[in-house]
Amino acid sequence: MKRIGMLTSGGDCQALNAAMRGVVKTLDNSKEEVEIYGFLDGYKGLIYGKFQMLTGRDFSGILTKGGTILGTSRTPFKTINDPDENGLNKVEAMKQNYYKLQLDCLVILGGNGTHKTANLLSKEGLNVVTLPKTIDNDLWGTDMTFGFQSAVNIATDAIDYIHTTAASHARVFIVEIMGHKVGWLPLNAGMAGGADIILIPEIPYDIDKVIDKIEERDKRGSRFTIIAVAEGAISKEDAKLSKKDYKKKLEKQVHPSVSYEIAAAIQEKTGREVRVTVPGHMQRGGSPCPYDRVFASRLGSEAGKLILEGQYGFMVGYKNREIVKVPLEDVAGKLKTLDPEATIIQEAKMLGICFGD
Repeated sequence: MKRIGMLTSGGDCQALNAAMRGVVKTLDNSKEEVEIYGFLDGYKGLIYGKFQMLTGRDFSGILTKGGTILGTSRTPFKTINDPDENGLNKVEAMKQNYYKLQLDCLVILGGNGTHKTANLLSKEGLNVVTLPKTIDNDLWGTDMTFGFQSAVNIATDAIDYIHTTAASHARVFIVEIMGHKVGWLPLNAGMAGGADIILIPEIPYDIDKVIDKIEERDKRGSRFTIIAVAEGAISKEDAKLSKKDYKKKLEKQVHPSVSYEIAAAIQEKTGREVRVTVPGHMQRGGSPCPYDRVFASRLGSEAGKLILEGQYGFMVGYKNREIVKVPLEDVAGKLKTLDPEATIIQEAKMLGICFGD
């Protein structure tokens, strides 16, 4: 008998259910008898002992279902060692609930912060296997994360829809794409949606270069310009500020986001009419695309295999088109950013896409 705990932590995304289903189906199809304990609302469920006993039937029919049947929440790693409002030691509470239920393994699905805590629990002696979830595709140790391709599809649709109204009204349109620290999502959606300008965190922009591109298109007879902006895009001036000074500037920011700041600057300098569209959490919602359904199922299956073989302390990742196991200590605390000199950036520039640099 193997007793497996399972939780989803951090922001939700498409294919969380598909990945959990992959784990459970693999375990069910083995000769091993298995009990599944689903912790509710992420690490909070593990901390406070809130869980449900689950069977294979609970994972039937969820391959195409977005979100997570276990619920999720954010439990910041930077405060994980701080006691809660009642003085409870959160790490010790998680360990006690793990041992109280006599679990053989914890399956944890999440992104960067989630993996920091997962690695901590692994170092504390718990058996842990993780799966890489995030629409940002910024987890170290894997070429791809599930949820990313589904989010690219949604963000691309948003840009596609904007094209017709932008062309009709001869406007500049900004589409703000999720991505606080990395630009994988806005880059891929921007290229797929035919954006003329893509602004990402890894390449600080010069607003004058952005305007030069808009005016260049005007001279060539293009009636409109589409700009895909990462929510974490930053100007060259702001990039020179210290973290402390930049934070102070953001606190005094009069615009709702960087996209509105850029829009105001373009309108002021050119007199052009600019509109901002923010798809927001739509990018994390809805059913997973076919790619993510297959990808998450493969990752889940490999996680089930690791559990059956008693191999713990790993994230199941994807490298060079193959599923691999990556030590948690190699993943935790590392961010996979876009190299400004990456071939995909250079190819985008050859296509005429401006990055504001």
